[in-house]
Amino acid sequence: MPSKSAASSLPAVKISRRGAKRLQDGHVWVYRSDIVSADGVAPGTAVGITDERGKFLGTALYSSASQIAIRMISPHPVEDLGRLLRERVQGAISYRERVVRDTDAYRVIFSEADFLPGLIVDRYNDLLSLQALTQAMDAEPVRKVIVAELRGRLKPAAIAERVDPRIRELEQLPPRPSGLIQRDMQDEIQPERTSTIFTMNGVRFHYEALEGQKTGAFLDQRENYAAAARYAQGEALDVFCYQGGFALHLAQSCSKVTGVDSSRPALEVADRNAELNGRDIEWVEANAFDLLRDYADAGHRYDTIVLDPPAFAKSKANLETALRGYKELNLRALKMLRPGGILVSCCCSYHVSPAQYREVVGDSARDVHRNLRIVENRGQAKDHPILLNVPETEYLKCIIAYVSN
Repeated sequence: MPSKSAASSLPAVKISRRGAKRLQDGHVWVYRSDIVSADGVAPGTAVGITDERGKFLGTALYSSASQIAIRMISPHPVEDLGRLLRERVQGAISYRERVVRDTDAYRVIFSEADFLPGLIVDRYNDLLSLQALTQAMDAEPVRKVIVAELRGRLKPAAIAERVDPRIRELEQLPPRPSGLIQRDMQDEIQPERTSTIFTMNGVRFHYEALEGQKTGAFLDQRENYAAAARYAQGEALDVFCYQGGFALHLAQSCSKVTGVDSSRPALEVADRNAELNGRDIEWVEANAFDLLRDYADAGHRYDTIVLDPPAFAKSKANLETALRGYKELNLRALKMLRPGGILVSCCCSYHVSPAQYREVVGDSARDVHRNLRIVENRGQAKDHPILLNVPETEYLKCIIAYVSN
């Protein structure tokens, strides 16, 4: 057991009884409202957490700005943060070696779920994409250790950092553009690049490290892409298709595929991806809600429809509005599905629970007098692990259902 003196060497943060109870229940966050004292603690440092009676509860990373003030990293004192970070990166990579199949693109590090809170790393073939989302993960000593370990273990041609300006503002971090994380010149064998081609389930995709949403493709849907392709048939419609993830998989088993998105740049990449795979897919630039209404009114019918919208519920405050939006999408899609058709209905809003989303889909089916049989009730891919007792790590819902009448 670590000594009390080791614990006392860390800067101290005292938390309330409510905060301590949250940690004892297995969560890893403590909110700012539960901080009793954090005198003189520098932003982004490793701190020792104690309850109001002075009992040591573990080591955490501290943010002076975020409402999530404490993110736990160990139940013990951490005397060598660099060594712990290296071990966590190694553990994350080893986990993917066990669970990832049929792809050279996957999430390497998933923040809290890999015990590296505030860090996201994705792999796209020989390129890595990194996001530092907290003061601690943005600190130069931490970045240096993590980048060195990633390079040593995965040997990427380049590492790109994707910056979310809103997150940096919330964490009170200075503005920084997205860009390549440069290597030391003596280690550079060839110039670093920002583009590659990666493969998921035998389907090939273009990837540009400094363009597109978040860190790039939606890797959390990879296993759902393959599942949808197993059931898809006939004429298919992929709504919110982005760069063609579902559409290109559906094309393996469907006679005709149409992909819909409001983003012209995304559709241009989707078209390049279709050409890369030798697929003939119709791409439509349109607002999904308007198009579904117009298509339903015009009597369009499909054998397979995929709904993969962005997160409508960014917070609990707009949950009811989000649920109405999800219901409208599902209702219009169900109107257009032929009997025996397949509905693939997705929701990536954490604030919408799996039970709530099943209810939304069920209510939509009832309202249009359709019967649904769930074939598969799915979630995010295994490279996006769910950490028990941290419900925020479980967010993606994917229902695959037969329309039986």
